[in-house]
Amino acid sequence: MKKNKASTPCLGICSTTYGDNVCKGCKRFVHEVTNWNKYTVTEKELVNSRLENFKLTVLKDRFSVTDADLLATRLNDQGINFNDSLDPMTWIFDLLRAAGSQELDLRQFGITCHASSDLAELKDQIYTEFLELSEAHYERYFN
Repeated sequence: MKKNKASTPCLGICSTTYGDNVCKGCKRFVHEVTNWNKYTVTEKELVNSRLENFKLTVLKDRFSVTDADLLATRLNDQGINFNDSLDPMTWIFDLLRAAGSQELDLRQFGITCHASSDLAELKDQIYTEFLELSEAHYERYFN
C-alpha cells in the first residue's frame, strides 16, 4: 500500500502504555501517540519529518543506498512495512527491524554498509542512538 508523509509510523509495539514518554517502537512522544488521530496532515508530516531526520542521522555514515528501486522491490517482495514517501535511507531501518536476528546480505537489497561492526551490533547501536535522539528531543522541548 502506498504511504504518504502523514502515514502513521506505528510499529504495533508501543511502550507508552507502560509509562514511557518516548515509544521504544516508533520513537514518537506519548502525546503524539495519544493524539495522532486528532492531528492534522501537516502535524503528522512534521512528526514523520523529525523521525526521518533522526533515522538519517544514525544511518547516513553507516550505509548508502545504491539502488533504491531494488530496495523497494525487495522490501515489497518480503512484505516488509516501510514508508515509500520517506528517504530510501530510512527504509534500511525498516529492513533491519523486520530481519530480526537473521543474516542479511545487504547488497541483495541495493545497500552498502560502511561500518566495520557486525550487523547485530550495528543494529543495536542504531536503535540505541535513534531512541537517545528522540528522548533528548523530548527532554529539551517537553520536559
